Amino acid sequence: MNHPTPEQSPTLDLNDPSLYLNRELTWLAFNRRVLHEAEDTRNPLLERLKFLAIVSSNLDEFFMKRIGGLKQQVGAGITVRTVDGRTAKQQITECYAEVRDIEQHQYRILHELLEALREYDISILRYEELDTRQTEFLRRHFHDNIFPLITPQSIDSAHPFPFISNLSLNLLVQVRYTDEEGKASLTRIKIPIGDEVSRFIQLPYSLHFIALEDVIKHNLHMLLPEMEVLSSNVFRVTRNANTERDEEHADDLLAMIESELRERRFAPIVRLQVQGDMDETARGMLAAELGLDEQTDVFNAGGDMLAMRDLFQLVALDFPELHDAPFQSVDHPELRANNNIFHAIRKYGPFLLHHPYDAFGSSVERFLKEAANDPKVRAVKMTLYRTSSDTKVVDCLIQAARNGKQVAVVVELKARFDEAANIRWATRMEEAGVHVTYGVVGLKTHSKIVLVVRKDYNGLRRYLHIGTGNYHAGTARLYSDLGMLTNDEEMGIDATELFNYLTTGYTPERQYRKLLPAPKVLKSSLLARIERERKQHSDDLPGHIQFKMNALEDADITHALYKAGQAGVKIDLIVRDTCRLRPGLAGISDNIRVISVVGRFLEHTRIYYFHNQGNEEYFIGSADIMKRNLESRVEVVAPVEHPGLRKDLRALLDTQWQDQRNAWEMQPDGDYIQRQPASTEQEVGCQDKMMKQACERAKMAQRYQRGRTRRRIFGRNLR
Repeated sequence: MNHPTPEQSPTLDLNDPSLYLNRELTWLAFNRRVLHEAEDTRNPLLERLKFLAIVSSNLDEFFMKRIGGLKQQVGAGITVRTVDGRTAKQQITECYAEVRDIEQHQYRILHELLEALREYDISILRYEELDTRQTEFLRRHFHDNIFPLITPQSIDSAHPFPFISNLSLNLLVQVRYTDEEGKASLTRIKIPIGDEVSRFIQLPYSLHFIALEDVIKHNLHMLLPEMEVLSSNVFRVTRNANTERDEEHADDLLAMIESELRERRFAPIVRLQVQGDMDETARGMLAAELGLDEQTDVFNAGGDMLAMRDLFQLVALDFPELHDAPFQSVDHPELRANNNIFHAIRKYGPFLLHHPYDAFGSSVERFLKEAANDPKVRAVKMTLYRTSSDTKVVDCLIQAARNGKQVAVVVELKARFDEAANIRWATRMEEAGVHVTYGVVGLKTHSKIVLVVRKDYNGLRRYLHIGTGNYHAGTARLYSDLGMLTNDEEMGIDATELFNYLTTGYTPERQYRKLLPAPKVLKSSLLARIERERKQHSDDLPGHIQFKMNALEDADITHALYKAGQAGVKIDLIVRDTCRLRPGLAGISDNIRVISVVGRFLEHTRIYYFHNQGNEEYFIGSADIMKRNLESRVEVVAPVEHPGLRKDLRALLDTQWQDQRNAWEMQPDGDYIQRQPASTEQEVGCQDKMMKQACERAKMAQRYQRGRTRRRIFGRNLR
């Protein structure tokens, strides 16, 4: 990624486009770092295969969301340039070049991994490698389990071009009747991958697999009898997922989202992927029928696999030596030691939760479960952006409503790719008596907050959970996220204000004491604190800013950080993926450093730290530094004031900043260089250190608990 170096001058314009990296290109650069994990021989083989599948899944989403949006801009004739000076068309061109390069890298790594897996007798075989017994098994399997699901569709003057569903695998078959010469036609066959049919068929008594499309290709005589197969090629399409309507004029938001989901099935196609040596005429016809430019929008995999996201099937193989050592999240020691979570928060809190190291079930889910069943709890309010079928969150909310508590849930129906699931959750809760609303018109509700109102011995008290991640048990095992359990009175009052805003949409001038909600407060608060750090900076009391987040995309915040860095403020940024800022530019960002941490868990935590002349401030919350998060979403960022919790956050930041195993250092031109350990101790990455620390805390807590039990028993014996 090459970027021009801005001219040096005393009156340097910090709005110079060359100072800002492109959002899409930096996100693709992040996927290069993920792909490196698939290449890194320090990772076990099936974990490497997992990272390969993740990159494939990420690129699918990139085309559906980002390329889809850029194509809409081009189609609408929008020529406005981004802060980095690019038009939508330029971004598409540059992104396509990056994607093609990444895919070539993917194919090379896939061949290396499949070859290495053969040493463990795990393989994806080609049809020509099968013996007679195996081909006979596949023929029977195809006849009994696949053949009934397939409907070949002719493409000719009598049969219009069929609908091609998003991300489905298809065969384009060129055939000719055996009793006719020279007359060929095309047939489309959708490969029926779904809940009952896997992409890779496992051969009996082995860990050998064969791709479903390969089986269909070699049994076409059953589907197309009395026809000569001239060629067969796999193809796949990606559709635009940007189908959002203007909800301002929607009478029923639920009905509008359901309509959007139906329309998304038929949304414009933004990418065509083909496998094999497809005939130029057939390829041109296919591109034309799909409304694509054959020269730019068609991605040819040659003989390599399409839809490598399906490799997750093989990643799930129970082969311990080819996986990371298992890690079981541990119970938070102080929560485990107390029978009532509200008593624990009131007496010993607040508590900082760090998932996946701290177990989600015995902390967040427990908080909701006890709220549902505690007779002293009067109300439960929460925001729900994404959840999962294995999360007990919805069950707890329903149980709370059945127990007569006031339950209000703000469900975000427009959570991308989770809309259908959220409609189901919302409907189920409403039927159980939960008061369900869908947030504020025009804004997505992305905040992660639960408010529990309880009748304590001294009156009503508010208990809160404020987090950086979704209330989703699955991602809580895979994503690194923070949460805080507290009964801080002022935060509780702020949370009440927030929920009143979310459930009514009424927007008077609301005064928040501690919470920094977006879109009204957060951005201006961050800008003010960055500016304060700049003004307060001196040799005696140097300024220091540290942010940890998923993305730094907002141009105003980036501009402010440049300005603070020029004044001498030390700025350390841990940014997982998109980052517009260029560190280490002479006279501009000498004092700014950027690293990205890529490891076993997806880094998803947001922490904002300001030195403030020694009166340090720490914040955690749901918002990344992106324009959409700061201006078009309801987010919640909360201060962390307890000294013990601040100490934990400081340890987290320091551990990640010092990492020499999973950290990548961003260069002034936007490229990244992976840090290399200089000693055996440095070979242990930050995530491995945190797993070890969590296990040690759990063991210490168990020893303490056993000791306390022995003391109680000993005391009884004495009596």
